[in-house]
Amino acid sequence: MDLSIVIVNWNTSVLLRDCLHTVFAGLGRLQAQVFVVDNASSDGSLAMLAAEFPTVIALANSRNLGFAAANNVALARAKGRHVLLLNTDTLVHGSVLSHAVVWLDRHPDVGVMGPRILNRDGSAQVSSTKFPTLRNLILQMLGLTRLALFDVYRMERWDRMDEREVEVISGCAMFVRGTAMRQVGLLDDAFFFYGEETDWCRRFIKAGWKVVFAPVGEITHFGGGSVKSLSHKRDIMLTEGTVRLHRKHGGLAAGLTCFALLAVFNLSRSVAWSVLALGGSRKAQDRARHFRNVVFGMGKAWPKLKGTQA
Repeated sequence: MDLSIVIVNWNTSVLLRDCLHTVFAGLGRLQAQVFVVDNASSDGSLAMLAAEFPTVIALANSRNLGFAAANNVALARAKGRHVLLLNTDTLVHGSVLSHAVVWLDRHPDVGVMGPRILNRDGSAQVSSTKFPTLRNLILQMLGLTRLALFDVYRMERWDRMDEREVEVISGCAMFVRGTAMRQVGLLDDAFFFYGEETDWCRRFIKAGWKVVFAPVGEITHFGGGSVKSLSHKRDIMLTEGTVRLHRKHGGLAAGLTCFALLAVFNLSRSVAWSVLALGGSRKAQDRARHFRNVVFGMGKAWPKLKGTQA
């Protein structure tokens, strides 16, 4: 088996259908298995899969386990030499799947690889970054990453047309070597929706594997997908995942510092948008309401203790 593709779905049946059509069209001669792990969807996703994609291995969870734990359900059964984590809100283009498998076979020291990811308009998406250290977070919060001198975290000026060793590959389309995964272990399911791929990449690097961006082909990632309906809850989940990362890899002090930084950031945005909202702007009022809800929900952003993989 060349490739095991794992897709986690939660109420995105239309996106999932489009994604799977491009996946099967792009497999070529690859020997592959395709898993869809459904997180207790209520939109008929499983019925759609049974009717339209009978070869897909559908795994139904009784509740929403989150991204990491749901992926692990399939990853534990994956038989491919390589694995692809793929979001439902993606479209696979051309021969990127076979090119990625060939590339990984030729680079045995690479544990994780990411292809070129496109936005809806065809521009390059920031899908490979450095680790979100406290320094990088501060630079981003202060807006300094807009300056070329400080564009070292997300590397937004890089057009993703050349191969580079990086520290994080986005989980929207992440190729992983099977032997490396068996050494490092599965995703840490203490992460519910954000931070899990960053943590995983960090663990691969600590184990001696390289994490590399390689423009072997293109995949479009629309963004949003399952989180479109979450509103301010998305930002709270993002904060929780980021704080959990720092607490796990830097200790309690790093976790507290990260939490404080993000709390100040959200509070400052709440105040700024509230002032702008006094002028009657509907957009400012909506943004002020959004950040107020994030600030009021910050208590949920401190990660609860849970057994995690080192």
